[in-house]
Amino acid sequence: MTRFTRSLGIAALIAACALVARGIPAVAALTGGANQTTVAKAPPTGPNGSDPFLWLESQTGARAMAWVHAQNARTLPVLEGDAHFKPLYADALKVVDAKGRIPYPSQLDGAIYNFWQDATHVQGIWRRTTVASYESAHPQWTTVLDMDALSKSENAHIVFRGASCDDANESDCLIQLSNGGEDAATYREFDLKSSQFVKGGFELPRAKQDATWLDSNTLLVSRPWMPGELTKSGYAYDIRSLKRGEPLSSATEVFKGEPSDVSVQAFTLRDGDGHRLTMIDRGVTFFTAKYFLVTDAGVKPVALPEKVALDGMVDGKVIVSLNQDWNVNGKRFTQGSLVALDATALQADPTHLAPTLIFAPGPRQSVDGVSATKSKLLVTIYDNVRGRAFVYTPNADGSWSAKHLALPDDSTIEIADSSLHNERAYLAVTGFLTPTTLWSLDATTDTLAVAKSLPAQFDASNDVVEQHEATSKDGTKVPYFIVHPKHMKLDGANPTVLYAYGGFQVSLTPTYSGTLGKLWLQRGGVYVLANIRGGGEFGPAWHEAAMTVHRQRAYDDFYAVAQDLIARKITSPRRLGIQGGSNGGLLMGVEFTEHPNEWNAVDIQVPLLDMLRFEKIDAGASWVGEYGSVTNPVQRAFLAKISPYNNLRAGVAYPEPFIWTTTKDDRVGPQHARKFAAKLAAMHVPYLFYEVTEGGHGAGANPKEAAHTSALEWTYFTMKLME
Repeated sequence: MTRFTRSLGIAALIAACALVARGIPAVAALTGGANQTTVAKAPPTGPNGSDPFLWLESQTGARAMAWVHAQNARTLPVLEGDAHFKPLYADALKVVDAKGRIPYPSQLDGAIYNFWQDATHVQGIWRRTTVASYESAHPQWTTVLDMDALSKSENAHIVFRGASCDDANESDCLIQLSNGGEDAATYREFDLKSSQFVKGGFELPRAKQDATWLDSNTLLVSRPWMPGELTKSGYAYDIRSLKRGEPLSSATEVFKGEPSDVSVQAFTLRDGDGHRLTMIDRGVTFFTAKYFLVTDAGVKPVALPEKVALDGMVDGKVIVSLNQDWNVNGKRFTQGSLVALDATALQADPTHLAPTLIFAPGPRQSVDGVSATKSKLLVTIYDNVRGRAFVYTPNADGSWSAKHLALPDDSTIEIADSSLHNERAYLAVTGFLTPTTLWSLDATTDTLAVAKSLPAQFDASNDVVEQHEATSKDGTKVPYFIVHPKHMKLDGANPTVLYAYGGFQVSLTPTYSGTLGKLWLQRGGVYVLANIRGGGEFGPAWHEAAMTVHRQRAYDDFYAVAQDLIARKITSPRRLGIQGGSNGGLLMGVEFTEHPNEWNAVDIQVPLLDMLRFEKIDAGASWVGEYGSVTNPVQRAFLAKISPYNNLRAGVAYPEPFIWTTTKDDRVGPQHARKFAAKLAAMHVPYLFYEVTEGGHGAGANPKEAAHTSALEWTYFTMKLME
């Protein structure tokens, strides 16, 4: 999770073991049995009731890593030694190495760029081709940057984290490179025309940092300029101007936030006509920000509401997504709407704004994606969790005309790419059983054409997708999708995996996954995706309904979906498994402790679990807006009530969970998963724990590692739910 919720993603796994090493206390021996539950014994406590597993919070400490290696050594033989693992792993590798995968486009400097990983290019290559070649059946690619070769030459595990290119001169880019996939990155200037790093060019040493181009010779950089100069959330809050050829010590301060902020960063808005605004986003909390305009006369505050996102510019209009109602100039713009601001007027007087409406959602609608071409605005929405796409054109009177794009219904529609230099855009359309199709759009004529199609990666002919609703504890209707065999018997015996996230306004929608299909659906498994509160499926209000002390609603929603599945005789506790990562890992932990008898498998991925200490671990302090804070007595009482780590209890029969995390996760951190597993061990509760040593906040640093993690997960579910 990051504050900047434009991207987000996650995964899961774990196993139980015994350990004696380097002074680490002995833990329970690993025990098997697909149906096994164990009654927990009272966990130990430290002096005066203190946390006895604080030492596992040392992310790379010798003692903690010895514990990790010992846990992996106990867990992997159990899962990898199962008869199902090898074929599942082989299938997972086939999916990630499949030749027919869609190379997603990025339009830069008149060409199409793509980052690609496969069995030959494990770390990946950044490559380019022409538009005509890209849209042909067999594109001819030219390698721009080879990450395997770079890693070898520098004797490091370097992960490509993206490129930030100058809008005015798209061949000049800052490449973000990470050690093993962590969020902290090094920035290096790269010239696309020569495919070389710029000798003597901009280079920013490793840090959690951000940079934007002010002009071709100047960056606005947010980073810790002095050791330890970070917010409580672990991000920078001091923006400085850095000229080409200057050392970091010569950078000039432009804006400084507060240590209590989440983060502060600069960014640039530009349209196809050359209008340009440089802004500063001072993230006061994860969901609120104060915006400032950078001018020659200094930095000026902009009178925007605190819960908005700036999505780009079209025809001199700044596009704003509202996450709260906005009453201005006698008009009311409702939460979830898209509005436009005249850029020239904003520059002239940023304290008096006059928005005009682009789109206002209905009660079961929400805006998903917003992106600009040279003169048009692309908008994707969800309508009862089903995708729709539109092209908006600005009119001379300030209004906007909308054209609905004729794309397949009952799908997820995402904007894959657009460019401010032309009217070409690409949209990805996908569903649970429908391989992803990439459509090319001419936004001037609204003409659509298939650019790429993903070949089927599993046999979906025997499956069907349905959408149902469950009734939560407070009467709220909670939608969910279920993918199941067409001739499924309603006898409660179907092996079922229920997945959800429920936080940070992240929407979960139907998506084609070769791994899910080949490793689970094709083998007769049932998959359920629950759209619980806390997500963004129905706009900001759906998210806000489950924030801080109201978060129990998300957990009640999830439980209601499970109960609905059981009531319909689709599955039963014996055959029901649950899965979630990151914030969804917290969801898994809560369901594990609140309803231990309702599931036979719990896959807890890169999780938060100690909610009384989350603010002290990695980027945890940035999520106070979502979860609340232990410094607030009311919020602390709620966090204590739901915190999975603190609510493991003696005398409870828990299922055997699979918990997995990554050592280099510098966002959530591996500490939560480690401590939870250690406490289960001390209580003599069987569990599976696995820690990937590379990969940041995800399943691995490359596709092969991710395939291995996925195979472990589905082996676990097979053992627990199918046998």
